[in-house]
Amino acid sequence: MYPILETERLLLREIVKEDAQGIFNCFSNKDVTRYYGQDPLTSIEQAEQFVAFFAKNYNEKRGIRWGIELKGYPGIIGTIGFNAWMTKHKRAEIGYELHPEYWQKGYAAEAVSEVISYGFKELDLTRIGAVVFIENVASNEMLTKLGFEKEGVLRNYMYQNGVPYDTNVYSLLNSI
Repeated sequence: MYPILETERLLLREIVKEDAQGIFNCFSNKDVTRYYGQDPLTSIEQAEQFVAFFAKNYNEKRGIRWGIELKGYPGIIGTIGFNAWMTKHKRAEIGYELHPEYWQKGYAAEAVSEVISYGFKELDLTRIGAVVFIENVASNEMLTKLGFEKEGVLRNYMYQNGVPYDTNVYSLLNSI
């Protein structure tokens, strides 16, 4: 059964095919994808492929992605989860995005904190990493506030619109 996580204001739940429009709303927005290393979506079919990809990753134990929903308001405002999940090495990378309408309200930090807790307690992770475009000031600051340590810079690590960008690499270690 897919884990459901809850915070004070958010419900983190399985992404289903009915969420394709919410996925499209996020990933077709250039403000969302400018630091994501991918081109904006141009069709709902692409969003449906994302939904299938997230399900496949979970079924193959390579990742887990939740839809972020405001409690009492059906429909997702973004997604969050672990990529590059390696159970043998007890590590994963966290990734997330929110529709700009929901930025600067503390939702991302709330969701990230809950997913970190789940990763350490339920998935038995030792290390949670994050790779963030240097230019993504908000995400860099949030991760630092949540206790992530910057380990270095990956030069020309991700491409956006055909241009290579440097990224910061962060980690958070389980202190238990």
